Amino acid sequence: MLDFDKCSSSSVEWNPSPIVALATSLDESQVAAAREDGSLELWLVSPGAVAWHCQLTIQGDPNLRVSSLVWCSSGSGGSPAGRLFSSSIDGSISEWDVFNLTQKVVVDPIGVSIWQMAAHHLSKQQFNRKSDLVPIENGHGAEKSIGDGDLTSDSEVEGDSLELYEEPFTENASIAVACDDGCVRIYNISESDQLNYYKSLPRVSGRVLSVTWSLDAKRIYSGSSDGFIRCWDAKSSHEVYRITVGLGGLGGGSELCVWSLLALRCGTLVSADSSGSVQFWDSLRGTLLQAHSCHKGDVNALAASPSHTKVFSAGSDGQVILYKLSKPLKKWVYVGYVRAHTHDVRALTVAVPITREGMLTVLFELIVSHCGGFFTPLILFTDALPDDKSKRARAGDKKSLDFSYSKWAHTGIPMLISAGDDTKLFAYSANEFTKFAPHDICPAPQRPPIQLVCSTVDGFTYLLLVQASRWLDIFTVNAKGDVSTTDLVARVKSKGLKKIICSSISPSGRLFAYSDSFRPCLFELKKKGVGKSGWSISKRKLPSSLPFAHSMVFTSDSSRLMISGHDGIIYVVDVGSMEIKHKFTPSRKEFDEEMPPTEPQITKMFTSPDGKWLAAANCFGDVYIFNLETQKQHWFISRLDGASVTAGGFTPKYSNVLILSTSSNQVYLFDVEAKKLGEWSTHNPFVLPRRYQDFPGEAIGLTFPPSSSSLSVIIYGARAMCCIDFGVPVGRDEVQVNNHDSTLKKLYSPLSEKLKRKLIAHEFESINGIRKNFEFCPFREPVLYVGHLSKGSVLIVDKPWLQVLKTLDAQPVHRHVYGS
Repeated sequence: MLDFDKCSSSSVEWNPSPIVALATSLDESQVAAAREDGSLELWLVSPGAVAWHCQLTIQGDPNLRVSSLVWCSSGSGGSPAGRLFSSSIDGSISEWDVFNLTQKVVVDPIGVSIWQMAAHHLSKQQFNRKSDLVPIENGHGAEKSIGDGDLTSDSEVEGDSLELYEEPFTENASIAVACDDGCVRIYNISESDQLNYYKSLPRVSGRVLSVTWSLDAKRIYSGSSDGFIRCWDAKSSHEVYRITVGLGGLGGGSELCVWSLLALRCGTLVSADSSGSVQFWDSLRGTLLQAHSCHKGDVNALAASPSHTKVFSAGSDGQVILYKLSKPLKKWVYVGYVRAHTHDVRALTVAVPITREGMLTVLFELIVSHCGGFFTPLILFTDALPDDKSKRARAGDKKSLDFSYSKWAHTGIPMLISAGDDTKLFAYSANEFTKFAPHDICPAPQRPPIQLVCSTVDGFTYLLLVQASRWLDIFTVNAKGDVSTTDLVARVKSKGLKKIICSSISPSGRLFAYSDSFRPCLFELKKKGVGKSGWSISKRKLPSSLPFAHSMVFTSDSSRLMISGHDGIIYVVDVGSMEIKHKFTPSRKEFDEEMPPTEPQITKMFTSPDGKWLAAANCFGDVYIFNLETQKQHWFISRLDGASVTAGGFTPKYSNVLILSTSSNQVYLFDVEAKKLGEWSTHNPFVLPRRYQDFPGEAIGLTFPPSSSSLSVIIYGARAMCCIDFGVPVGRDEVQVNNHDSTLKKLYSPLSEKLKRKLIAHEFESINGIRKNFEFCPFREPVLYVGHLSKGSVLIVDKPWLQVLKTLDAQPVHRHVYGS
């Protein structure tokens, strides 16, 4: 049987940063999330609980605190997602290069803070749909093609066929910037893709906190700290009218701040302010239509459904509220609220999934010229909607997790995404907002990377490397009898407390390395001599020509360090002589090492146990195989099922067998030496047992039993794990188990100050040593790491989310307890 060791929650520091801004790409395939610590995450939009994946993370300048995000069209030949810009409190504007994973300041600080940005860009699709816009009474409008899927009758509004306004098609985008000095500055993107200053609107009293464009780009609306909304003529820069916001809600005057504005296609302007009011205005005349004061604090963000018949608001009370355009009343009515966040909600955005859904029945066939065959994925964590029979069969099963997200999330159905001070991201059904619980997109935000070393040269069996934001912690994990302890033996802070991008520890435990945004560093860890206690750390000097890295890994014999530099080159460093022995330039066609780097950044690397193979994956899912003996690129694997690689590794038993999991929760087995798919995946059915279709979230890591005689692996996510034996066909539900991969037990015991080993009763069907393959185990708390200590023992590092919330600087929203 497997023993599970739970790591003390106090031994691992996990301090995620609040999310301050969200923005959906132009093609709605990605959502950008900016955090308070300066980092930016790019999330792949998915129609179900599977395939929500943080595709890449860019460690930006922590001193440039992001205030807003906006996507702009990238012109002809550019990415369909667009170009991503951010504004900062210091008054600068940056562009985020998602290919090279860099942040570049494109507008130097203007001397005042920038509170918000708004971009105007009209796609050809929008231009062709101008005839669908029709007006109705009181400034409301309807659209012939709603685009929100199946709407209730009171969501549809009828109207005549007159055009509301003309929408001119423009290739280049314009960005309006709300500034602290009371000005709205406008920047244009030139033909050369430069962001150039165009003009400023007249200065007003108070700070300009919010800004938005009308859909025809003829008007600009700004909200300020003096309680006014101003309508500007975008061409002449003249003020058309101003609205005193406080008259329609609570408060007013200089004490009221207009935090967000939203212009709808029907001609309605929506405002959100510090009094807790959400107000709907006739944008042509500036008259009030409706006012709702449902929030119990500042309203920070607004978002609209694609049809512009639903509006969402969120604020400092943690609520996300839905308002809907009612057909009978021809008014905006309050529908209901959802409170998933424990802290202030800072940002909202709406996305429409365009990826494949369900069981991915049309399997992706990838032809590789070097292989001469097809790659067939093993679908690991599927999200198919259960049929009636499966529902009845599982009616009596125990469910510790909520899987309702699969009931409403489908391709083409809009989703609302919220984020805030609790560092979380939640997705909601825009159509059935109050019917289903929101889905936790990121159960373990900014999960600290952790690595385990099982056999060290100094006699200590286990070492644990934990990468924090600005330092590395190294622990000893000592297992003796029924009680295990962890001791902090070293803490190495980055120079100047720069943010650490990646790190690695050698299999021997003697060497460890990290890289910040300046350069990589290498250290040697030694146990002090006989009769002395403690450890000594010495710095090893790496070649000065090495650039900073996005990923690094040691070979199995700890003799070489692989560094994937930000210049697109993989460096092979001999740690004995401290020389660069070779450079690999990843390529997808001709394996020419002399070619300049043209591929995306490498973010994950894996080495084989025999030291012969290096597998490197970029942030978009392409995989490059290198032969370290011949020092040549051996193979290229195009992105698997269009998804990113989330975890991988070479098996201990077969050094040429590579196992990869993807963001769509599929597993691939490759024979890298033969350049083909592994025999197991070729000879077995593709889809896993149906009972496994409710696996929550994505796989984030995998672990192999050391020196295992079988081809088994534990694949885990933040919310569950699964043991798979690839020596057994998928179709066989019941297999005879041995000691090292028998039962997976659910972890219920509370964490203590020490690391305790407990044999916990399992919940899986197990009779006389018989169990089902592909059985999974849900976790009660977010799991950061799972790794084998030995053949029959597994270390699990988790941390109660309530403990994480206590470390946040922001205070949670107060909730009255009934009866208190």
